[in-house]
Amino acid sequence: MDYSFPKSGKLCGKMRIDAFYRQGKRFVSWPLRVTYLPSDEATEVLVWAPKSLFKRAYKRNRLRRLMREAYRLHQHELEGNWLLALNYMDKEELPYAVVEKAVCKAIKKMNSERVKE
Repeated sequence: MDYSFPKSGKLCGKMRIDAFYRQGKRFVSWPLRVTYLPSDEATEVLVWAPKSLFKRAYKRNRLRRLMREAYRLHQHELEGNWLLALNYMDKEELPYAVVEKAVCKAIKKMNSERVKE
């Protein structure tokens, strides 16, 4: 199984991201807000921690690292192709186990959404 997270798996480009946030559906898997949209191309992910909640860059970087790692280890469970954004919402930095549980819960919910379509 390939657990890599290459550049091609990252959602980039201001215009693409803006269009994605306008069209995408949202739900909360605490402490993450997940925005998703089915895609015809490969799955792409955007990981984000707000500067308004975490003023220090090292804290934002750590949170993004935790979310990326949790996604990277569980990306094989995701069915189909998606555009996906993981936004950290809590005011405190939570441990990896909590973030990983939230990512797994989000993936399960997205898989059930794919079945409904």
